[in-house]
Amino acid sequence: MQVVIGGASGFLGTALTQHLRQRGHQVTRLVRSADPADDASLWDPYTGRIDQIVIDRADAVVNLSGASVAHWPRTEKRRRMILESRTAATGTLAKAVAASADPPALISSSGMSYYGVDCGDEVLTERTDAADSGFLPGVVQAWEGAASPAVEAGARVCFIRTTLVLKDDEGLLRFMLPAWKLGLGARLGPGRHYMSFISLNDWVRAATLLIESSDLSGPFNFGAPVPVTNAEFTDTLGEVVHRPTFLVAPRFALKAALGSMAGDLLGSMRVSPSALVDAGFTFEQPDLRSALEAALQ
Repeated sequence: MQVVIGGASGFLGTALTQHLRQRGHQVTRLVRSADPADDASLWDPYTGRIDQIVIDRADAVVNLSGASVAHWPRTEKRRRMILESRTAATGTLAKAVAASADPPALISSSGMSYYGVDCGDEVLTERTDAADSGFLPGVVQAWEGAASPAVEAGARVCFIRTTLVLKDDEGLLRFMLPAWKLGLGARLGPGRHYMSFISLNDWVRAATLLIESSDLSGPFNFGAPVPVTNAEFTDTLGEVVHRPTFLVAPRFALKAALGSMAGDLLGSMRVSPSALVDAGFTFEQPDLRSALEAALQ
């Protein structure tokens, strides 16, 4: 297959590109600055600049572009960047897909915040309604909405609603591991809120399934089938790195230090990968311990 990837330089894009090439697919990386490599194609998602020929030749276009939501403090300028980086990239790719005589599939990154930021014990499937308020839910809903030109053109469109992807030097573990290895791992507040996660290996395999499919479309929750509470996550990570986890980060201290971003850490998200399971996907790291052990190899 011919696969085009926006956001190929991130840790998800890098891993996906390598995996696809190992499977014999040809990958073109969309880049925003001059790159002499044969597999690079210049684009500017903010102005809509893209090589239409590259899109016309593709079997699938993958969008993984977007500014990090973990940046602190989350100023108004940063909020605009988080939103616009996602909607601009998705909109540019969706319009290019729609303009193609034979539209390729569009596989677009999204997030579990579609459902909210604190959903308690509710099991969140792809049939769960969107949240009706909140910054991150609004971003994710606008992000998916920007793909509408491709949907209206009849292209096969999939949305990857990603949970926490576990990799030792990226994402959540990048911030947690140093403290845990020093024996300073701490439960967040009461620790009863759910944390949904997925191993990098399973994320890449699931994304490949969507790319290679001829009929899968719609939203897909990318999360392991057994979410855990924060207390369970804390203790399991401590066991994997062989360190104690008896500390607690009080809720009030997190709110005082992080402001509105504390809600991202304290919110409960119990996500179920129902659509992936229905599509026949089998997780190689279905539980937290196996996912953490894979991340730390």
